[in-house]
Amino acid sequence: MSSPIVTAKQLEVQRIVDVLSKAIAQHRLRPGTRLVEAQIVETLQANRNHVQVALQRLAMQRIVTIEANRGAMVSQPSAQEAREVFTARRAIERAIVESITPTIMHKQRERIARHMANERKATSATDRRVIVRELSEFHLLLGNICGNSVLSEILANLMVRSSLIVALYQRNDVPSCASDEHQHIITALEAGDQAKAIAVMLEHLDELEAQLTLEDTVTPEVNLKDALAGL
Repeated sequence: MSSPIVTAKQLEVQRIVDVLSKAIAQHRLRPGTRLVEAQIVETLQANRNHVQVALQRLAMQRIVTIEANRGAMVSQPSAQEAREVFTARRAIERAIVESITPTIMHKQRERIARHMANERKATSATDRRVIVRELSEFHLLLGNICGNSVLSEILANLMVRSSLIVALYQRNDVPSCASDEHQHIITALEAGDQAKAIAVMLEHLDELEAQLTLEDTVTPEVNLKDALAGL
């Protein structure tokens, strides 16, 4: 069976989706930020129809909210949704870890080593945006190497939604993730001890959720053009 043909429009819509998702995941665009179509068109040099389709796709993924007479904005997940996202992450990331064998770890060892080096470099500095990006990338990396594209796609959506939750609810005095815990997961997977890797991952996710203060917050104004620049 031949692969489906990907049109130029589909590629362009995906580019816009990827840029907006990346900006949200890196906390450049915070929950509640209005996504003005004209500004996105200008900043990304995009077609207005393509931008509208991209926003609709993100709305289906619960990353963007579109309201009549108000337009699109970055979603503001409720406290209940935050709990549900972490429940889903436990299920998905457990399945991902269960799928990763020592053979996969060996084949991906250089890629994993590069990422862990980037993590350590980020966490030893003070740029919170870079720290958030690299620590989140660890979870996506496991999804990418596990060999199950469906799990990987689900996790990618959950990670962007987690970024919204962190931006809304995480206390300012704690990191969003811990590199040492990531290394413990890697070490267990390399040794073929999936039970330990799963236990560490679940404990890790429990800790991330415990860092959240689930109460209403006020979202500051964000300059959309500045947030999307360079992505």
